[in-house]
Amino acid sequence: MTSPAREQGVGERPTRGANVSPETAKRGIQDTATTMPLEGRGCAERRALLVVNRVPNQGLRLYNQSSMTVTMRSFAKINLGLRIGAARDDGFHELLTVYQTISLHDVIRVSAGRGSGIEIRCDDSRVPRDQSNTCWRVAERAMAALQAKGRVLIEIEKRLPVQGGLGGASANAVATLLGLERVLRKSLPATERLRIAAEVGSDLPLFLVGGTVLGLGRGEQVYPLADLPAMACIVVTPGIGVSTPKAFADWDRRQERKPVSPASPDGVLKGGGSTELHQEVAVAETAPAEIGSARTARRNSGGSTEDRKLTASNVSDRMKGLSRGLSAWLSEPYSSAPSPFGARRGQAENPLLWLVRAGIENDFEKVVFPEYPELCKAKDALVRAGAKYASLSGSGSTLYGLFESRAAAQRGVIRLQKQGPPAQAATTLTRAGYWRRMLVG
Repeated sequence: MTSPAREQGVGERPTRGANVSPETAKRGIQDTATTMPLEGRGCAERRALLVVNRVPNQGLRLYNQSSMTVTMRSFAKINLGLRIGAARDDGFHELLTVYQTISLHDVIRVSAGRGSGIEIRCDDSRVPRDQSNTCWRVAERAMAALQAKGRVLIEIEKRLPVQGGLGGASANAVATLLGLERVLRKSLPATERLRIAAEVGSDLPLFLVGGTVLGLGRGEQVYPLADLPAMACIVVTPGIGVSTPKAFADWDRRQERKPVSPASPDGVLKGGGSTELHQEVAVAETAPAEIGSARTARRNSGGSTEDRKLTASNVSDRMKGLSRGLSAWLSEPYSSAPSPFGARRGQAENPLLWLVRAGIENDFEKVVFPEYPELCKAKDALVRAGAKYASLSGSGSTLYGLFESRAAAQRGVIRLQKQGPPAQAATTLTRAGYWRRMLVG
């Protein structure tokens, strides 16, 4: 437990002889995160994530005369397959997905000074500057957990699309949390970070891991998977805003279940818990009422007991189907199956391309594409441009394609830019690369 900050300003003066060397100051979160591998079939607690981001914590505090600013990159994610499971009693849906961090990012600057409160600055008018912003909510909780006092300033330089399915808002919030720790020279236990992240949004915990991450529950239960080699990709960002709550409601209707309210917890804590847009996010404060309504709706929903059993069985079979696909994907390096890519030239195939044979898909495509046919056309365009695998990310509207090489991705960008929505080349980030590149300067 860290000691309370003094009333006189942000933190305390360092004790006599307690100086921070330049090497220590630079090290911080640049150290690679250490994790416990996901293996065996133990209970969730035994497989629980252990992420340790080493931030200097020697009882040091900021001087009151000045305020330092920490600049962080907040990297985006894509979903390598996403399966929507049954609606739960708490109003959320069970999810099964593999997250993958990529090189596209926003930039977050965090500073603290005398006074109190939280201020958010951003040139993008779609980004809220109040308590509905995930950065605000994380900073508020972190300051309380760190027992710190002061005025926090968060500057958001948006480069990622708003409401695009890349987890930009969640990544912004995690960058804020880690930046604030550096500013205050105080660090939270890894389990406390994960607790705060999961409270604020389903996508946040993955950004405390980075690389390739298994997501379960409503997406907030995260387990690091084996680090995969970096791979070239193209990200296409159509100028369309897809509502995550509506996508879940459409999915429920498709499954012949009575939909949860459009302002359901799924939307609040999934893609909706955002630095972006959101009247939807404001529902977070009233989530218990929505949860109660969802429970009542399901109790009062029509259909026989047998119908509900069949629906539950179908959902379970679909979740198991993706589980088998993921198992096939992750066990591919140990199989003798011939590779259709790369092997022709005597090169090792990138493991991400095994997704093609595993047949992993994103369930949201089944409800989003009929609503927005142009997104389906954009996915087809990615394949025609040379992508070996293409998919919607999250609930959209962003799509991505995986390519054999950076040169192939660059050629694909040129081709796509001639025919449609903005496209940019990127690479997937390994866990080590994710943590190494997060701190700017």
